[in-house]
Amino acid sequence: MANQTPRKRRGAGRVTLTAVADRAGVSAISVSRYFNQPAQLSDDLRERIGAAVEALGYVPNQVAGGLASARGRVVGMVVPNISGPIFADTIQAVSDTLAAHGYQLLLASSYFSEDREENAVRAFLGWNPAALVLTSHFHTAATQKLIAAADMPVVEVWDYQPERAPIQVGFSHYQVGVDAVRYLHGKGYRRIAFVQNSAPGDFSALDRRDGYADTLRDLGGEPWMFVPTESAPFEAGRQAMEALMARGAKRPEAIVFANDNLAAGGLLAGQRAGLKIPEECAVLGFGDYPFAPMLLPSLSTIKPPAREIGEIAALRVLQSIGVLPLEGAVERLNLLGCRVLERESG
Repeated sequence: MANQTPRKRRGAGRVTLTAVADRAGVSAISVSRYFNQPAQLSDDLRERIGAAVEALGYVPNQVAGGLASARGRVVGMVVPNISGPIFADTIQAVSDTLAAHGYQLLLASSYFSEDREENAVRAFLGWNPAALVLTSHFHTAATQKLIAAADMPVVEVWDYQPERAPIQVGFSHYQVGVDAVRYLHGKGYRRIAFVQNSAPGDFSALDRRDGYADTLRDLGGEPWMFVPTESAPFEAGRQAMEALMARGAKRPEAIVFANDNLAAGGLLAGQRAGLKIPEECAVLGFGDYPFAPMLLPSLSTIKPPAREIGEIAALRVLQSIGVLPLEGAVERLNLLGCRVLERESG
């Protein structure tokens, strides 16, 4: 079936050190020295071996000796931000579900950097984990090659991309933008602005922006995007609110913020300016962060299925490696939905 994938046999298709040596035309010992004692090799040898490593997507196996028995009990996961609340429920759900079956979660953060994600993936693959869970589908070309060659289950979460080969567990960020506009338009708002994330590299927020813009155009409106220059989310939200409200009679009737942190900064700035929310301007966030219902006014937001994503991702991992019983193939496509939480701000 198109939306299912067979369990992958561990060890099948892994690029070996010997294969790298053959491609570079050197000995296996030279390849080993490339990773462990590079100073002992000439510049020419290092360049030849490095080119072969890159071409084949080789990852040195860091697991040896007594550690080998533990290698199948760890799952690596890369998320854009460990410290923020947006991914906390997903991380916790993955960890809890894996732990219930004797597996541990090893975390790394990319901080919305594709290069950092690539480094984390290389490091994880070197330890030969039971599986790899990645947040988002925005990868470097090298990471794409590593994923394709990995001899373990790979699950991509949050950003649902059915055309991609890894197991997909998530939702459509584009649809979130669509839902945000339809919700506000249905409440009578017509001049609706969108505030982008202040964190560079958050391409998923750009998908939400595109859904917002296309839907607003379809409804006869004119998209209005604001890009903060402040890096701190609360300050970026404040900057956006002050700039948008300074438009006088042409200011927006409602604002969709890329996340709840930005929206909170906007709400606080509106309060300081004496703005009546939602009477003079409605505010809608994304994420349903823990503080959202405690703000004054409480923040209307779009809630992603964060914990459900984590639970399903972990179950698909456990099914893929044969820990949980399964009839047929592993379900590859797992599309979930978000929902609007109507509170006081809009």
